[in-house]
Amino acid sequence: MTKTVTRLAALGVVLFTAAFTPFAKASEWDKRTIVTTHEAIQIQGKVLAPGQYIVTLLGSTDRHIVQIYDVANAKLEMTVLANSTYRLEPTGDTRLTFWEVPPGQAPALRTWFYPGDNSGLEFSALR
Repeated sequence: MTKTVTRLAALGVVLFTAAFTPFAKASEWDKRTIVTTHEAIQIQGKVLAPGQYIVTLLGSTDRHIVQIYDVANAKLEMTVLANSTYRLEPTGDTRLTFWEVPPGQAPALRTWFYPGDNSGLEFSALR
């Protein structure tokens, strides 16, 4: 009788926990971000035309592989390996920074921070 009560209590705790655990959104895992650019930008040496792109982490355990798709998520534009970076204060929105480049060159993406995260990714400045 005691084993049955203990099992039922344990099952109740599991069910209670599962019922109140928030479900993770896919975009929180893969950091899916839609980026709109009104001018050409370069990412690790490749120039992307003005437009909308989806920036996302590859669905693996390596959190440094970034994939960039067209906005329809139909064409993979590029896959790049980025380095970890950190900021002291997270923000509530996506933050992109750019490397300084010589006049006439497209701005080069330097960092990408997902909303609410202190850690982000830094892209190399290939020229």
